[in-house]
Amino acid sequence: MNKFDDTDMKILKELVENAGQSIPKLSRKIQVNPSVTYSRIKRLVRRGLIKKFTVEVNEELLGLKVQAYVGVNADAKYRDSVLKSLLDLEEARNVSEVTGRFDFLVTVKSKTLEELHNIVSGQIGNIQGVVHTETFIAMRTGSRSPAYTVAPA
Repeated sequence: MNKFDDTDMKILKELVENAGQSIPKLSRKIQVNPSVTYSRIKRLVRRGLIKKFTVEVNEELLGLKVQAYVGVNADAKYRDSVLKSLLDLEEARNVSEVTGRFDFLVTVKSKTLEELHNIVSGQIGNIQGVVHTETFIAMRTGSRSPAYTVAPA
């Protein structure tokens, strides 16, 4: 089992907030020498806690103003191929196989409601094995960065 300490968690928290900040700035925030911070980050990557550094795009500036969640029911024989087809959709931002009344929940982004309709009816609805869909349009969304702490030993 991997052991991570408070310094690792401080680094992780700061990188989740802003992965683009410089090592010196990050080091000042967490009050650790920059060389230690750098080596800790490399170690967190090597141990697999940090999977990748990425960019968060403001999709509204690209005209993608409509977000919806699509519940999908699939024929049991086609679940794997339905999952693959959902993951291949350019407009899909997240696909999860879930428990409950749906087999999958798909987060979709589109420019307009008409475009959303075409995605749900024309693309998702035409995937072989999809039996039923139900769409939930997001009225407002919010998110927060997770707080990571060291689990007691």
